[in-house]
Amino acid sequence: MANHKSALKRIRANRAKYLRNRYQMKTTRTFVKRLRASTVKADANELYKKVSGMLDKLAKRNIIHKNNAANKKSKLAKFVNKLAA
Repeated sequence: MANHKSALKRIRANRAKYLRNRYQMKTTRTFVKRLRASTVKADANELYKKVSGMLDKLAKRNIIHKNNAANKKSKLAKFVNKLAA
């Protein structure tokens, strides 16, 4: 166990950040699953806009790497474009 006051504070802060990051990742994953499950192009386009923003936000906050976000957005865009109108 940590002995210093600052170390104890870091433990608390890291735990809070971990929980926040986990929540944001889980929410994004859920929306990605919804997007992949959609069959109507109009709905998929709306969801894609939302998911794209979520991925960008995760990358901006260093929760995921920016290239990881770009790859996911690219694959999702391909998926949406393949859907029949």
